[in-house]
Amino acid sequence: MQVFTTIKDLNSALRVLIKMGKTIGFVPTMGALHQGHISLINYSKEQCDVTVCSIFVNPTQFNNPEDLDKYPKTPENDKLLLEKAGCDFLYTPSVEDIYPEKDNRKFDFGFLDTVLEGVLRPGHFNGVGQVVSILLEHVAPNKAFFGSKDYQQVMVVKELVKQLNLPVEIISCPILREFDGLAMSSRNIRLNDQERIIASLIPKIMLKASIIVKTQGINESKQFVEEITSKITDMKLDYFEVCDSSSLVILDFYEKTTPTILLIALFVGKIRLIDNLVIE
Repeated sequence: MQVFTTIKDLNSALRVLIKMGKTIGFVPTMGALHQGHISLINYSKEQCDVTVCSIFVNPTQFNNPEDLDKYPKTPENDKLLLEKAGCDFLYTPSVEDIYPEKDNRKFDFGFLDTVLEGVLRPGHFNGVGQVVSILLEHVAPNKAFFGSKDYQQVMVVKELVKQLNLPVEIISCPILREFDGLAMSSRNIRLNDQERIIASLIPKIMLKASIIVKTQGINESKQFVEEITSKITDMKLDYFEVCDSSSLVILDFYEKTTPTILLIALFVGKIRLIDNLVIE
């Protein structure tokens, strides 16, 4: 695996491969890698000739400076995981390499900016748009792979690509889960032992909520989630919504003909976790 710290050097290496007709797969990350990230590398390797991974903790998408400061960083372990997975190129830029000048661009993601994460984390998706657009333009991949745990973010990235008319296919990949069902996340390592046990309840709550949606209704599922999370020590609900999975329009009534997804955000201790579950 070749490691690059500047876009100039990465571009030089990629241009040679592109001239040879090689297809480029790209996995943008913020590091603290786990097997969920590695699954994206594997998808890229299956579908593309060359796989590029970036590790960059993007400051413009954090609306909480404390969250940025505490975001986990495991650079040596990240490199070992990527080498073992057979990643071809690793790009680890500095802030100055990504943002040689202050990025003042403002993106309009329409409805996606007005619900769920868009409401609770103002400016977050604009920061995502800034960094993802820069990375996609720099790497110029044929396909870019994102985990579907960040469901709304994937929708934002697809809208970004559409608005900028970038020639890249955005691939949404399935959530990878721990042995107890907890969605894999870089934030999980910040949970202490007791919090980790509490966090394992999230997928169980979501599964029960999905059954209630189908058998009793959406309002009843919301009531269930609100009641059970309020009773669990060190768990605080941020939101739980049932949405049309194609648009994220919040639903009041469940219909089998409407593609439906359950989305949740909550705090376990001081760590904010998100998850989702599609109703088949």
